Amino acid sequence: MSLLSDIDACSLCADRFTATATAHSPRPVVWFISGARILIAGQAPGARVQISGRPFADPSGDRLRDWMGVTDDTFYDRTRVAILPMAFCFPGYNAAGSDLPPPPICAKTWRQPAIDHIGTPALTLLIGGYAQKWHLGGKGTVTDRVADWQNFAPNVFPLPHPSWRNTGWIKKNPWFETDLLPALKASVQSALAEQTRTA
Repeated sequence: MSLLSDIDACSLCADRFTATATAHSPRPVVWFISGARILIAGQAPGARVQISGRPFADPSGDRLRDWMGVTDDTFYDRTRVAILPMAFCFPGYNAAGSDLPPPPICAKTWRQPAIDHIGTPALTLLIGGYAQKWHLGGKGTVTDRVADWQNFAPNVFPLPHPSWRNTGWIKKNPWFETDLLPALKASVQSALAEQTRTA
């Protein structure tokens, strides 16, 4: 079997998911192929994505596409954009209805082989603390890393999660929209243009 087929058939967390408040079954959402120019490294699919099988097919995805300045067609073109979460399945909710963290066994088992399969993208977006810690290492908060974005740009951008729950954070940090997002959109267009030139 190929790597993508192996991930798609993974059931390592079946017992873990059964024990959550949602009591759901594994459904890995695999959305990458070799050679994509942009890598979106996220956290884990949400409940809506668990149903649809399509990553960021929710209001968070709408906001992320707006941040990037791309259409749905570009975003979901796997030759252009690889979407690689820290866990391929929806982790479930706890008894209080909060999102559970991505199970570490997923990244331990699949992440490096997936990174190797994708290759070297022109641009990497690190969404949220789990992806940022895996790729960048070290300590610090999401705010610390995102505020330090100029030391990673133009090829890597640490980002907060595009959830609408982070609207307050964005208002408290106006530089995110005035400084970071224009630079992000420019890097996205550069990566896509480079792919067009070499196609």
